[in-house]
Amino acid sequence: MLTPFGGGQPFDLAVHLGGPRFLRVQCKAAWPRGGCLVFNTRSTDHGRGPQSYRGWADVFGVHFGESVYVVPIGAVAEFEGRLRLDPPLNNQRKGVRLASEFEIRHWSAAGLDELIEAPVERFQPLEFA
Repeated sequence: MLTPFGGGQPFDLAVHLGGPRFLRVQCKAAWPRGGCLVFNTRSTDHGRGPQSYRGWADVFGVHFGESVYVVPIGAVAEFEGRLRLDPPLNNQRKGVRLASEFEIRHWSAAGLDELIEAPVERFQPLEFA
């Protein structure tokens, strides 16, 4: 794992995946709200205003309590990320991101490597190795 040199970088750390491949991770803290974990998905660059991380980082590393989640940048809205703690009462699945599906334990190096090859616009539901 590497940390960027200097301040103001659009990612907090990088994970070496072998060869020339690095996964850029933007670290975020989450808080509970309405049955979800909520986290900010925009930078707080005070000179230019809030900016999206799309194209600048590959995943959010989200921390809440004892849990860590790996969330692809393209899997959440550009202003606020939400991961549901419990399934919806109406059993809706479309557009629902369950926190348990993004837990770091589900990821492999190969799965993470695929994230930096896939364009943000073509994000597909997670498939774990």
